[in-house]
Amino acid sequence: MYSDEKKKFAAELSIISNIVLTLMKLIVGFISGSMSIISEAIHSFSDFFASILTYFSVMKSSQPADDDHPYGHGKYEDMAGFIEGLLIVFAAIFIIYKSVKTIIFKVPIVPENDLGITVMFISVIMNIFVSSQLFKAAKESNSVSLYADGEHLRTDVYSSLGVLIGLILIKITGHGILDPIIAIVVAVFIYRAGYSISKKSFRRLMDYSLPDEDIENIAQIITEYPSSAKLKANSIKARQTGPSTDIDLILQFPGETPICECHKVCDEIERRIQDIYKNSSISIHSEPICYNNNCNNYCNK
Repeated sequence: MYSDEKKKFAAELSIISNIVLTLMKLIVGFISGSMSIISEAIHSFSDFFASILTYFSVMKSSQPADDDHPYGHGKYEDMAGFIEGLLIVFAAIFIIYKSVKTIIFKVPIVPENDLGITVMFISVIMNIFVSSQLFKAAKESNSVSLYADGEHLRTDVYSSLGVLIGLILIKITGHGILDPIIAIVVAVFIYRAGYSISKKSFRRLMDYSLPDEDIENIAQIITEYPSSAKLKANSIKARQTGPSTDIDLILQFPGETPICECHKVCDEIERRIQDIYKNSSISIHSEPICYNNNCNNYCNK
């Protein structure tokens, strides 16, 4: 299992980088008067708040099951991911509102953007590095909150790059109207990322099944035991809960199979599944093939 300390480090790194970038963008945005830079500062502030949520959820989800949470604390990560996605959506809507207001009610000035170009370049480099660390940690720990935080910063990479290019164009052409227009384009990409994160996290909160491909992979493992066990039709239930995968299934055995043999096969199948889903909780119910059939076997007596 991926180290909780490494997950914690990735979350802390995100918090520090977002604090630095938010302050830099706010200061330069107000100095230059650039709406696109101010919108990026708002985006980074939402990233900062999201990184705080990520840190909290990572700490809570790593706690073992207890009397109040017998299935663990994985839902904290799903809830954090959902809230983070909503934060991105609200930030995007606010940026669009401010940019449209700027276009309608006043003629945008041409911002002094040498500082803006510099801070956007720094933002791109920092976010590429930090988001790569978050995605690595999310992949190895199957953490939805770290993944959501990585998506936050990846959208910041694209949006900062867009603002950087826009500021260079403004400097070359002198057309200040490009500034709020760029901010709106950036906000659209931010909105799409936020919607995607919220949707994915919401599905986990509502215990949506794993994708069909995963269900088929699990079923394929069981087909390799044709003489010992048979998968009961439509009996696989699987969901993602935070960093953990919960899998339930029913295996049918010939009625004369000793219980110790059933247990051995179940253990082998469980190990095979856990090779694919590293952090998984697997529950296998065994029953005779003739169960509930009108046969003369002892199981119906």
